Amino acid sequence: MLLSVSSSDPLLLHSHPHLSSLPNFPSSLLVSPLITHSKLKPRTVKLSIDASNSPNPPSPVLEPTTTPSPSPSFRTKPHKDINILVTGSTGYIGKFVVRELCRRGFNVIAVARERSGIRGRSDKDQTLQRLAGSTVCFSDVTDLDTLDRSLDSLGLPIDAVVCCLASRTGGIKDSWKIDYGATRNSLVAGRRRGASHFVLLSAICVQKPLLEFQRAKLKFEDELEKEAADGTGFTYSIVRPTAFFKSLGGQVETVKGGKPYVMFGDGRLCACKPISEEDLASFIADCVMDEDKACKILPIGGPGKALTPLDQGEMLFRLLGQEPKFLKVPIGVMDFSIGVLDFLSKIFPSLEDAAEFGRIGRYYAAESMLVLDPETGQYSAEKTPSYGKDTLDDFFARVTREGMAGQELGEQTIF
Repeated sequence: MLLSVSSSDPLLLHSHPHLSSLPNFPSSLLVSPLITHSKLKPRTVKLSIDASNSPNPPSPVLEPTTTPSPSPSFRTKPHKDINILVTGSTGYIGKFVVRELCRRGFNVIAVARERSGIRGRSDKDQTLQRLAGSTVCFSDVTDLDTLDRSLDSLGLPIDAVVCCLASRTGGIKDSWKIDYGATRNSLVAGRRRGASHFVLLSAICVQKPLLEFQRAKLKFEDELEKEAADGTGFTYSIVRPTAFFKSLGGQVETVKGGKPYVMFGDGRLCACKPISEEDLASFIADCVMDEDKACKILPIGGPGKALTPLDQGEMLFRLLGQEPKFLKVPIGVMDFSIGVLDFLSKIFPSLEDAAEFGRIGRYYAAESMLVLDPETGQYSAEKTPSYGKDTLDDFFARVTREGMAGQELGEQTIF
């Protein structure tokens, strides 16, 4: 049985919990510091990049000839006087972050593409409606010059940056383009305009980096920590959430239609503490002003106990009033398929991403989205912090009634 990448096969519709589009399975690096500041002293700093772990490293860039002094005291200002730049603002989590920051009274500058959403479905007018309350800056975060020009046209200083960018596919080149390159552009553009705090939406799975997008994220996390070590008062918060609700809802419609719930092994290979988009957005907004969250890596899950795929399936059947019916797929099926794709990709390079998609699916079929305890080497539900009030049970109850509108699972499914 070979893994295939398809946008229409409904058998397995679980998506990667941290990317807007990935293979869908039952769920569960060094650079020099960006800027060395001195008080508005003109200079040009050339960035040195170690691209040994990157198959598609971004081009080195020059820092601005004049770097504004950071303003670490922005937290003392009223919310209405604080400017927050949000990149990845139209993504699954990003749009909720924009909404929450606006609700709290911040001045939000939301960077968006002219056509956003899955396959660019949303035009400018739709994006403006979805990001109502913010100043929308249409630009391209993958091109630093373009991003700089767009922000220059606004003429606004930046106090803090919130980056919710993530690769849509998890493909190798796309991971380095977005999870490292575009994310880094967000930092550089923010720093050039005085930003003294950076909130990064990362992923809990980077604790055990076996995939390219994880390596790209870690490379940027390392760079962010180095930037905060230069003594200028710059701070960061790295948020590593567990699974998102939508990543666990992919089989709702198929189970409603009478098909079995599909899981790997006995359904207990992995577990997670899923968190809703609203709760995660609230936590990310907390990170802007809460000094206790500064210069920290912050794993975060939702309320309640950790849930295995078996738990999730039983919950779904209970809500639907159906007798549980499971299809258990041996994990070895994936290992064989990935091996074949790896072999073929050496002959046909165009299959390189297909092999990576297989590895991503294998990872999420077997690895828990929980804190990895360094003392035991095991995943720990007890050490995974909980936040918020929304439960997976409530989410399943809602989508069984109303469907998955607004919880689109992206462009890829497998099998």
